[in-house]
Amino acid sequence: MLGSMQNWPLLCTKIIDHAALLHPKRTVMTRSVEGPFHTTTYAEMRTRSLRVAKRLEKHGIRLGDRVATLAWNTWRHMEVWYGLLGLGAIYHTVNPRLFHDQIVWIVNDAEDRLLFVDLTFLPVIEKYIADMPTLEQVIVLTDAEHMPATTLPNAVPYEEWLKEADDDFVWRTFDENTAAGLCYTSGTTGHPKGVVYSHRSNVLHAFQASQVDMFGCGSRDVIMPVVPMFHANCWSLAFTAPMVGAAMVMPGAKLDGASIHEILEVGKVTLTAAVPTVWQMLLQHMEAKKLGLSHLERVVIGGAACPRAMTEKFEKVYDVRVAHAWGMTETSPLGTICGLKPETAGLDIEARLDLQVKQGVPPFGVEMKITDDQNRERPRDGKAFGRLRVRGPAIAGGYFKGAGQEAFGEDGYFDTGDVATIDENGYMQITDRAKDVIKSGGEWISTIDLENLAIAHPDVLEAAVIGVFHPKWDERPLLIIVPKPGATPTKEKILAYYEDKIAKWWMPDDVVFIEEIPHTATGKIQKMSLREQFRDYKLPGV
Repeated sequence: MLGSMQNWPLLCTKIIDHAALLHPKRTVMTRSVEGPFHTTTYAEMRTRSLRVAKRLEKHGIRLGDRVATLAWNTWRHMEVWYGLLGLGAIYHTVNPRLFHDQIVWIVNDAEDRLLFVDLTFLPVIEKYIADMPTLEQVIVLTDAEHMPATTLPNAVPYEEWLKEADDDFVWRTFDENTAAGLCYTSGTTGHPKGVVYSHRSNVLHAFQASQVDMFGCGSRDVIMPVVPMFHANCWSLAFTAPMVGAAMVMPGAKLDGASIHEILEVGKVTLTAAVPTVWQMLLQHMEAKKLGLSHLERVVIGGAACPRAMTEKFEKVYDVRVAHAWGMTETSPLGTICGLKPETAGLDIEARLDLQVKQGVPPFGVEMKITDDQNRERPRDGKAFGRLRVRGPAIAGGYFKGAGQEAFGEDGYFDTGDVATIDENGYMQITDRAKDVIKSGGEWISTIDLENLAIAHPDVLEAAVIGVFHPKWDERPLLIIVPKPGATPTKEKILAYYEDKIAKWWMPDDVVFIEEIPHTATGKIQKMSLREQFRDYKLPGV
């Protein structure tokens, strides 16, 4: 016997329809790539998205076709997303921070037919276009007035392209499991792998993200996704915000500390989300200029481990609550957020800050466990380490074109590649990437814990820890530090800072100071590059 409820497919266009009907005047403000602030509404955005869909159909874009975007977080980028979704085509978000070969490879692998590109990246595409034969046309996300001269054949400004269609269009209907978006992993080893989101998974993920213990957002919020739309589905905020009717602020291309502070204040943002490097720049700017935050209430920090010192500064100095999050491209991306459960609600500020170092608890719809290398589940006691494996309706069950299937187990769990603990209250804490954990004398040393402690030192701007060969212990930790401008930390002072904070055998064997730490395309520390750089490094006494 089946239920007698209406069969209402979970399509992403339902979200923008809802926003336009129930919250028509809610605003989406953008710092445009051209410079001035631009403001639209959900009602206007839906109308223009209908025009996008009709214009795409006029070009010949059909169900299942891939269309690339190489763009910042702007109202135009969102319009293109929803227009593609309403046609049944697939938005393919290209990360501009990838290397030339990677960008060319993923566009060709996706077989993208069109490319929507911001002015910032136009010179990049001019160099690459000859290597991307599937692209039929490039649409530049600007108007005729700001359209520069270009060597691209058939390139047109978006606003002129959009004038060739009206909004007399009805969203196409199809199965909710139809592909909606395509996002490639950062490809630290081999070629990047494509993750294909469905309409169903995007909608369910937006529901998950909106839960009180997750983003906890509503129609009275003003949400600014600093995390780019090309970074793991914009952490769902391009779907979650209109779903709950929250106003949006889009930062565009300027992500330095001064620009972020300005738009937080001008836009009266209450909730925002980004990787730690963005917030590091903001905090440094505010400290230098003696500025505060008038409206910001909550900040979600993910993409890399959030140092305790960063959380402490937000909460104690600026009265902004931090939510530490974890996720991956493969998890849509939200996997966990660290909020307070009844079991932890009574903690004092210092104990709460200790708790917030953890990545947190998953929402309904994300199941996780930690296992040993034989896939035997390990205890949830907060002490046992294991490989983190996850499953759920918004978690990838495979990669585009069948790549990398070894990561997907027969039991449906995806091997994240992370090493983690889970405590008795369900709080998960990443202790390392499986490939980054230091195994010294048969024991594991968490590079993340060592890095977070170093970041808390007043003279340290950024820190990384890698394992270096040791003839007796196999490998030992090397601490790599970028000092703050004007600071002159020493090895002795840094190591003294670690005393009484870690086990003695965790103590780094040496400290080196460098001007810059390399990062991946998504802002994470590039450990592989550091290991190559220090491949022949000799520890003292070895």
